[in-house]
Amino acid sequence: MTETAQSPVPLPSSVSEAARQVLAVPRVAADWPAQDDVEGWERLVAASDASLQERFPADAFPVDVEERQVGGVRTFVARPPGTPDDAGPVYLDVHGGALIMGGGELCRSFTAMTAMSTGLTTWGVDYRMPPRHPYPAGLDDCVAVYRALLEVREPADVVVGGASAGGNLAAALVVRAREEGLPMPAALVLNTPELDLTESGDSFTTNLAFDNVLGPLLEVNRLYAAGADLADPHLSPLFADVTGFPPTFLQAGTRDLFLSNAVRMHRRLRAAGVEAELHVGEAMPHGGFGGTAPEDVELAAERRRFVDRHRRRD
Repeated sequence: MTETAQSPVPLPSSVSEAARQVLAVPRVAADWPAQDDVEGWERLVAASDASLQERFPADAFPVDVEERQVGGVRTFVARPPGTPDDAGPVYLDVHGGALIMGGGELCRSFTAMTAMSTGLTTWGVDYRMPPRHPYPAGLDDCVAVYRALLEVREPADVVVGGASAGGNLAAALVVRAREEGLPMPAALVLNTPELDLTESGDSFTTNLAFDNVLGPLLEVNRLYAAGADLADPHLSPLFADVTGFPPTFLQAGTRDLFLSNAVRMHRRLRAAGVEAELHVGEAMPHGGFGGTAPEDVELAAERRRFVDRHRRRD
């Protein structure tokens, strides 16, 4: 991993000091291994996951987390304090990580974080990933867990969500569910989603110098696709028929490399008559400002308001 040069764009005065501190950190550029270097990819994933695990230890959140096999897939179930064991609405969370990272104990941590932010029992799918398990393994796992969840919850009690790569899989899950005749969830949450693996949107060019979190991921996308067409709607849900999608919450930032993904998906959903909200954070890079800046807190409140409005109330 090598550091990129810091953007010549000055830090904005329009955001909080906490946000400015995040924006001042240069992006770390990835040196991707060759496509067939399985061990190289595994070393890269392990190093990235270990770094994130230090920031987000699994025991840092006051929620009960248990590991289950759901539909043959390892799934973490997190319950905030006061949440009933096996009743009430469920947030089905699909973790991010560029479609290759964020599994295992890090998935446990992300599941706990989501349970805290939503206030709901959360099922985190520890889906299979490249280099050993390329597409469609991860998507198959997400669909399997969703199908199993519908056996114990009504669709009105299920919210599906994901961030970044998780947003890709969450949206692709909905595409597959509709194709397979499964009922739609009560709502869909797409946080700074990776909806276009072809990286065709405007912000992939215009924000490349300004997003200090994320750079181009085409090499990773090709690893995930394993020869499949990156424009296939199951790989790039932006190009899917979104008719009949559930109410959808989308989030991005003005410096987010994935801004075009959220903007274009919002327009596609609206054109199809789907209720959709788009929230764009000022100067926000991919994934926000680390979770604790005032802008992050405000966005989390908007997301929770959306989820609470669409899930079935007790």
